[in-house]
Amino acid sequence: MKALSTQTRSIKPAEVEKKWHIIDAEGLVVGRVATIIANILRGKHKPSFTPHVDCGDHVIVINADKVRFTGNKLQDKRYYKHTGYAGGIKETSPAKVLEGRFPERVLEKAVERMIPRGPLGRQQMKALHLYAGTEHPHDGQQPEVLDIAARNRKNKVSA
Repeated sequence: MKALSTQTRSIKPAEVEKKWHIIDAEGLVVGRVATIIANILRGKHKPSFTPHVDCGDHVIVINADKVRFTGNKLQDKRYYKHTGYAGGIKETSPAKVLEGRFPERVLEKAVERMIPRGPLGRQQMKALHLYAGTEHPHDGQQPEVLDIAARNRKNKVSA
């Protein structure tokens, strides 16, 4: 009988196997889906998770423009950014962003703020592929479908 190892094994970047996952974000709650995506991008769902190595998987999100907010957050929540000039603070709401030219940025920024800042975080964010519609160019990677709505009843908001 083999004895249990008491040492923690740290995975090396060459040993990482990256999978591809696809998520249909239609009707899903922004914060809940962003948390799941961030954990997959970091690799925290794997037993071989190593904090200083990019061991996460690629995530494709379709229908990113059809995400939902609970309560009154769609109108009441505010996003702030600064232009760099004096008095240059700008604010917007999720409703304006979702109606705008790049509606997938709501989900992108939610995930980005859950990933650690720095070179490793930027590398992990490159594995996130967001699309406003149902079409995506990653069929060749044979992504496996993740059903986020089936994991918890609170993950999806019905109309």
